Formats: sequence, C-alpha cells, structure tokens
Amino acid sequence: MSSIFSKIVAGEIPCYKVAEDEQHLAFLDINPNAFGHTLCIPKQETDKLMDLEETAYMELMAFSRKVALGLRKAVVCNRIGLSVIGLEVPHVHVHLIPLNSMEDANFLHKKEMTPDEMQALAKKINRLIT
Repeated sequence: MSSIFSKIVAGEIPCYKVAEDEQHLAFLDINPNAFGHTLCIPKQETDKLMDLEETAYMELMAFSRKVALGLRKAVVCNRIGLSVIGLEVPHVHVHLIPLNSMEDANFLHKKEMTPDEMQALAKKINRLIT
C-alpha cells in the first residue's frame, strides 16, 4: 500500500511544493511546527532512513541542505533544525523546521496557516533555492 507521501509524489494528493528534482520532493508540512516547516522526501518509497542505500541517503541529505538554505533566506529564524523521526508516515522524510526556540522543535505545538499563506511561502522558498 502506498504511503500518503507516495500519493503526493504520484500527484494523487496535492501539496505545497517547495522544490523537486528527479529523485526528491520538498513540500510544506500541512501541520507545521513553525512557519515554513518543510518536508524533504525521496520519491521512491522507503520506510526507514537507515534502509536507504548510502548513495540515496547522501543525496537526500544534500537535497535537504539545498532546501534548508533557501528556507533560511525565506523565513526569519535563528536556525533551521533538521529532524528525522519516521513514526508518522512509513516513508522516509526529513523535517526542516525554522527555529527561534526549542518549542519550535516540539511536535506538540502546531501553527495554523491559510492555503494562501502556504502557497505564497512555498513559492518564496522555491525562488530562494540556489
């Protein structure tokens, strides 16, 4: 059975796309910890991070770094936090979370954003990725 992220990759479920290449997709988390919370995924579904081949792992980290650098330009914050937990969706995903305090990394406090805010932010981040 395909994960929700595989359905996003296939275009069956919409997302607020931030970046994409042949192997990866980055999109805004629809239940964000902070303004700009972005998910980076490999397009090929793999459940656990350490099950990725070493090359795929390194490529995902390089893609995530590229997205994080654009995110850092787009959102005012002290730093971009990176987290890989993998319990919510059985598809490897890297959380990029703009941080101003430790509370921003806490997955218990969520921010609300309108669809228009999400779309505008996704476009802004995409423009700032180099």
